[in-house]
Amino acid sequence: MGVIVAMHAPDGFLDPSVAVVTAILSLAILGDCLSKCSGELQDHQIPLAGVSAAFIFSAQMFNFPVAAGTTGHLLGGALAAVLLGPYLGSLVVAIVVVVQAFLFADGGISALGYNLLNMAIVPAFGGWAMFVLARKVLPANRSGVVVAAGLASAASVVAASVAFSIEWLFGASAPVPFDTVFSAMVGVHALIGIGEGVVSAMVVAGVLASRPDLVAGASDLELSQLENPAPIGLRAFVLGGVLLAAVLGAVVSQFAFDDPDGLERVAIDNGFMDSAANHWFGGSLFADYATRGIGNERLSLAVAGLAGAALALVVAYGMFAAARWPRLQRGSV
Repeated sequence: MGVIVAMHAPDGFLDPSVAVVTAILSLAILGDCLSKCSGELQDHQIPLAGVSAAFIFSAQMFNFPVAAGTTGHLLGGALAAVLLGPYLGSLVVAIVVVVQAFLFADGGISALGYNLLNMAIVPAFGGWAMFVLARKVLPANRSGVVVAAGLASAASVVAASVAFSIEWLFGASAPVPFDTVFSAMVGVHALIGIGEGVVSAMVVAGVLASRPDLVAGASDLELSQLENPAPIGLRAFVLGGVLLAAVLGAVVSQFAFDDPDGLERVAIDNGFMDSAANHWFGGSLFADYATRGIGNERLSLAVAGLAGAALALVVAYGMFAAARWPRLQRGSV
């Protein structure tokens, strides 16, 4: 039993120059996203962002098989964009990626720039663009939103694999041709995208059935077009989301498959896995999603999953509440 998370590149997979360039680019984009969000955040979006961060963290702990000896899991960028919009959605996934890197030794610290770009920014904005495009040709109702979310989420995983392949072109750490990495990455992540699309469509359908007003991707539709669902209270919705994240992180994660994820499989098959460096925080309390000091493997994983979901929720809620605070202060003057 173990947890292997797809698309989290370790230190050393790409040259330092690519790491620096993608770090600057990612910080600039995410900074712009935060600036835009801070002026537009609504009261209901802050707890929803926290719950989304907790859910995505927990959901990423479960790896599902996609081919013989290969697994995949939710990236969550397109899903977050459909629920929250691309600016807030990309920030939510970025929070998850940072928490995973610093506290769970998942994804390299020097690789943080391209992990943020590939896992948070490209899937959120690329997925949102594909979602909007799909909405134009699908019916303007609940089913149209759900199908568009599924298609966009599936495509966003492929887009993330393309982004890594392009980065490999400019910063390969091993003498493996670009076309070899590109075809391998796109091939395996097309399969992972199917799972991503199914999970995302199910989540969006669930939110539309309970709180359609919280889905940014359906904000243009009237309740009658969404089959006039009876929304539940925001507090009940948030508590339900927190409970779901806890169950995913503590229970469902126990059944994750141990086989290599998409990126790791490509690295193994093409001979550049050895370029991965040891993680800077490999000895941290929750490294590798195990809790140091707890000998029981299942309990160790459950505690790590619950702690990670809680940390993602608190960081996301706190950051967005703080971002909105200056505007509230100006409004009270």
